[in-house]
Amino acid sequence: MPDYTTLAKTIQSLTEGEDDPVSLMATVTCEVHHSDDRFDWTGFYRVTGPELLKIGPYQGGHGCLQIPFSRGVCGAAARTGEVQLVADVDVFPGHIACASSTRSELVLPVRNAAGDLIAVFDIDSDQPDAFSQGDADALSAILGDVFARP
Repeated sequence: MPDYTTLAKTIQSLTEGEDDPVSLMATVTCEVHHSDDRFDWTGFYRVTGPELLKIGPYQGGHGCLQIPFSRGVCGAAARTGEVQLVADVDVFPGHIACASSTRSELVLPVRNAAGDLIAVFDIDSDQPDAFSQGDADALSAILGDVFARP
């Protein structure tokens, strides 16, 4: 598990004073992706229209270009506004296999300071049951610090 305290401080120092969402997403993605070997694919899907996510900054192999809110783990996070912690993607109803190597997934809703959903942050692992509630809580806090700050 990454040292989330250090990771949060690093991301805070790198993003301080920046307000461009894409720049923030790129920096968060890079830092989180390289913080743990479990993270095989790390990136954002941005809300670009009604009920539609499109790929944003990411690290790893290719990702799906667009995902409707009605499909997959990312769509479920966007649709419900709740963290999706999936130990085995093969048993998740409607899972979208953007990469055949993905075994487990953690997807977190991303909100701006006004509370609007602007994206979901998706982390895939090629290991089954790779993520814990501790990962979800720490990463949710980091995302809130970066994207929901006034």
